[in-house]
Order: sequence, then structure tokens, then C-alpha cells
Amino acid sequence: MSRILVLAFLFFIGCVMGWEIELFYRRFFSKNNPEKKWINPGFLVGPWLPLYGLGLIGMYTISILLSQQEMIGIQWIDTVVVLVIMTLLMTLIELIAGLIFTRLFNVKLWDYTEEKLNFKGLICPKFSLMWGVLGCFYYFVINPYVLEGIIWLSQHLTFSFFIGMFFGVFGVDAVYSFRLVNKLRQFAEENELVIRYEELKAHLAQQREERKEKAQFLLAFRTEEALRSHLEHYRDLLRK
Repeated sequence: MSRILVLAFLFFIGCVMGWEIELFYRRFFSKNNPEKKWINPGFLVGPWLPLYGLGLIGMYTISILLSQQEMIGIQWIDTVVVLVIMTLLMTLIELIAGLIFTRLFNVKLWDYTEEKLNFKGLICPKFSLMWGVLGCFYYFVINPYVLEGIIWLSQHLTFSFFIGMFFGVFGVDAVYSFRLVNKLRQFAEENELVIRYEELKAHLAQQREERKEKAQFLLAFRTEEALRSHLEHYRDLLRK
């Protein structure tokens, strides 16, 4: 039970930290947000990104498994091997998540099409390198220094209640968000296109500003005008 709570807390930490990273990336560096507006990243409403949560669990599992195995025996080489495996794992998780959304929902949550040596616009060397940097941060900072505190917390009832509350809210959010993504899928199939999620959010934010509507950060798809009308306008822009 303690191990399950540790994994649950790692998922929570990964989700929230990943959301913060993506929030600032989209605000200051994303090419799909030329207006440089604050955009809620990911397909969920709340401040969490499951991709990073799964990635943190994966990195934790790799560090545990490899620490129990005999490797080359030279410390710096062993460390490099661990970091390379973490990088490959994160890239694989990113690819699988991207394929699920593009093939099942006709939605691209991110788009690396303009990046060099990209694969289907879902993974590329540049962002794999960033995953490697995050792997280094986890391996040298989180894993040796924070994990003991997480294990201590997992043995306390208050902590268990907090984790349960998080997953309860997270579950409600997931149901709401998947219903929204399903609406986008229907529109995308009708019009034979793939919707770029981040680009669409930026478009909606711009439309609100032009209409002087109240800004929406978390509920990015809630507008005074029907969502379908915005989608049709977005479609027309893509086809110009």
C-alpha cells in the first residue's frame, strides 16, 4: 500500500510540475502562440499534465530497477546509461500519447512539424534532449533527496486523504475534458482535418479579446458564442 501511495504522489508531483513547465514554455517560447498569451497547457482543465506524471513514475521505476542490477560497474558510465534509458522512455511515452490523440480523436496536443528530424510532428531530437535534461534533474535532485520524504508522507493518513482528493478532482476533470475532446473529434472527422489543440486555444483567446469577452484561463473552450462557430472559423483559417 505504501508503494502505491508513493507512485500516486509521484504522479501528482509530475503532473503539477509538468503543467508549470509547459505553462511558461507556451507563454514565452511556443511558435503556436504568436500573441504570447497565457494559455492553459494540455487537454485537462486543472493544473496538471498526465504525461509528466507517467514520466516521473517511469523514471522512478527505472532508477529502482537499475539500482538493483549489475551494470558496467563504472559509476559515470552507469549514470549515463540510466539517463539515456530515461530519455528514451519519456520520448516513447510522448509518442504513444501523441498517437492516441491524433488517431483516436484527430487532435494534436502538440506539433513538432517544424522541428528538424521530427516523426509525425509528435517527437523530435530537440524535445528528446529536453526530456534528458528533466531526467537529469530527477535523477540528481528528486530521486536521492526527495524520495525519502515522500515515503515518510505515504505512511500518514492526512497524506492519503490528500492524494485521494487529488485523484477525485482529477477524475472529474478527465471525464469533462474527454467529452470536450470527443466533440472536437466529431468536428474534425466531419471536416477531414486534424485540430491542433494549442493553436485552437490561442485562436479562442484572440477571439475573446476581439469581442471583449471575459478572459478564460482554465475553461479555455467556454465562450459566449457557440464552440462550433469558433471551430468553423478556425477551420476556415486553416484552409486559406
